[in-house]
Amino acid sequence: MSQNSTLNNKQIRFLRAQAHSMKPVVLIGGAGLTDNVINEINFALDDHELIKVRVNADDREQKSKMIDSIIKQTECEHVQSIGHIGIFYRQNKKNPVIEIPKS
Repeated sequence: MSQNSTLNNKQIRFLRAQAHSMKPVVLIGGAGLTDNVINEINFALDDHELIKVRVNADDREQKSKMIDSIIKQTECEHVQSIGHIGIFYRQNKKNPVIEIPKS
C-alpha cells in the first residue's frame, strides 16, 4: 500500500483518534471498485474530509490494490487499514472541516 507523503506521524495519530468512533460511510461490495463507488468516496471526502471505507476483498493483495486505487483516483491520504476497514483523509480546500496539528 502507498505510504503517506504529506502527513507526519503526529498528524496520522490525530486522524486515527478522530476516526476511532466513526462508522464506514462507503461499502465496497461484490462489484468491486466501480466509478459509482469512487464518486461516493469523493463526495464523502468533500463533506467529511476523514472517512472509513469497508473494503470487501477476497485476499490481502486484492484489498491492497483497491486501497491504492482509491488513493490514486481520489487524491486522498491513506491514514490506516485495520481488517477490511480503510481510513482516508483529504482536506477540503474551500471549507476545511478538521483542523489537524501542523507538526
